[in-house]
Amino acid sequence: MSNKFNWQVKTFSQLTTDELYDFLKLRIDVFVVEQTCYYPDIDNLDRHEEAYHVFTYDNGKMIAYCRVLPPKVVYDDESAIGRVIVDSEYRGQGLAYGLMKQALEVTQNRWPEHNCHISAQQHLSGFYQRLGFESISEMYLEDGIPHIGMRRLAKSK
Repeated sequence: MSNKFNWQVKTFSQLTTDELYDFLKLRIDVFVVEQTCYYPDIDNLDRHEEAYHVFTYDNGKMIAYCRVLPPKVVYDDESAIGRVIVDSEYRGQGLAYGLMKQALEVTQNRWPEHNCHISAQQHLSGFYQRLGFESISEMYLEDGIPHIGMRRLAKSK
């Protein structure tokens, strides 16, 4: 399914105001409303000069999104993928896989010498393992939801 979508990868300054609004709305709809996680979503990392926003639309609605951050922003010497979201109406159709493949392409092209780190919801660890991530921590609570640290080794190491 994910092949039919036009994946976009943009820096903060390249985003339109509608795209910014759409991904903030999607993040609030999923993380705050659906998952009842009350946390400061707007953390100034969205506009980091080397942050990349990966997303796609269907019929004018943003349906998948994630944020890719360079090494040394969240983790010491690793890039990071976070805020991974697929709209609830589109789950179970392979869209998350397409989204993560796009995000991993960004990390490999921009920072090929660096591993990639994610803080994954624990119940999704198998999904991330299929994308080459390995668990590197015990379970911990992040905003009241069980998470696990995971790492994908750089291809060029």
